[in-house]
Amino acid sequence: MAFRAARNIFGVAKNPSKSLLVQGRNRFSTGSPLAAIPYNKALLNVPPTRVSTLDNGIRVATEDNGSPTSTVGIWIDAGSRYESDENNGVAHFLEHMAFKGTSKRTQAGLELEIENMGAHLNAYTSREQTVFYAKCLSKDVGKAIEILADILQNSKFEESQIERERGVILREMQEVETNLQEVVFDHLHATAYQGTPLGRTILGPTENIKKIGREHLLEYIQTHYKGPRMVVAGAGGVPHEELVNLTKQHFGSVTTAYQLSIPDIPANCRFTGSEIRVRDDSLPLAHIAIAVEGCGWKDPDNIPLMVANTLIGSWDRSQAGGSVSGSNLAEAASKLGLAYGFQAFNTCYKDTGLWGIYFVCDPLTIEDFVYNVQTEWMRLCNNITESEVERARNLLRTNMLLQLDGTTPVCEDIGRQLLCYDRRIPIHELEARIAAVDAATIREVCTHYIYDRCPAVAAVGPVEQLGEYNRIRSGMYWLRL
Repeated sequence: MAFRAARNIFGVAKNPSKSLLVQGRNRFSTGSPLAAIPYNKALLNVPPTRVSTLDNGIRVATEDNGSPTSTVGIWIDAGSRYESDENNGVAHFLEHMAFKGTSKRTQAGLELEIENMGAHLNAYTSREQTVFYAKCLSKDVGKAIEILADILQNSKFEESQIERERGVILREMQEVETNLQEVVFDHLHATAYQGTPLGRTILGPTENIKKIGREHLLEYIQTHYKGPRMVVAGAGGVPHEELVNLTKQHFGSVTTAYQLSIPDIPANCRFTGSEIRVRDDSLPLAHIAIAVEGCGWKDPDNIPLMVANTLIGSWDRSQAGGSVSGSNLAEAASKLGLAYGFQAFNTCYKDTGLWGIYFVCDPLTIEDFVYNVQTEWMRLCNNITESEVERARNLLRTNMLLQLDGTTPVCEDIGRQLLCYDRRIPIHELEARIAAVDAATIREVCTHYIYDRCPAVAAVGPVEQLGEYNRIRSGMYWLRL
């Protein structure tokens, strides 16, 4: 069980005509079925994603490649964003309770059944989604779906289990507090989305965890676990009609009706340029994140921002080749010793997003590294070159293909995209959309989102040398003569 911040990393080829197979001299004739095929035609041969919508609104989506293993899961459009100040943390609490026994299975019986199948059962919660999934042999897909349906619809939520899990979550919160990257990103959301649901943490405050009870869990399920907000996804050896029938059989009782009042649709979350600094000189290194407001999942500017995110890149001191990585920021960090590592990010939500960078550095090099970061951001807005954009497009293609290696990441991609985009974007479409991004597009889009914008800043550790906010704000534009 885990909680996740939504990430948005895709990649496609820059040149659709490039062959996937490099032919040896005279090895294959032109008419041979083994001859090289263009990349775009190879993409069209990827198994299609089939989608069906049941009468109760549940969408069933599959990518069947005939694999002996499969991943199936339920993606629910309900995360911490749909909570209130009073019940913040209930979605994550509910995820923990799903594996503690149902009216048909005890916790020990559930664990034994999963072990006997040789399967893997897991779940995670993000700010906008809750996910339950199982990885198993293709012949056991029916059993896996039945188990997932049982834990989602028939969990007992016994008081003894709630109290036990309450202690587990409180210990998890203590562990998260030692993960400074998670702490910084929570602070970044809190300052960027002040007074909005996205500003809350996924785990919730300690006082909420101590009082969440069975009635809170049931109310959250009755309010948010509705057919139109659920996607049953499958990848691997999962025939589409089989998964449709299994979903009808085990999720047919899920309705669109509300026993309680119909919940309000969350309003668009307001971005606020601001900062949070938690100075702690006992820590050896400073952990800092700087971000501007990005765009939502469906915004067409998302693709250029993904390319721009790749142009900034990521680097860690433990990695070799910083000076030849192609990233100016990595070269500066490596040669000048300005940082221990950095990671550019593009975090998307339905109506907004955070585009920025997280870095770890020595207290004495904070100002220099921030200067280099903002210099790179201004280059994106003013004089980025075609060769750099071409490199970024190629890196995106590699990232996408690597991330879709296996039934679990493919299944996750299907479920997430159906909730975010209302469809699965085919790889060849992503190829075309990213291939259309050139240097002029990057300059235009980055000027809109980055140039002369108020950033959100979160910093933890010995951050005395981090310039005041107005100074950071002044670095968000170049004076043009």
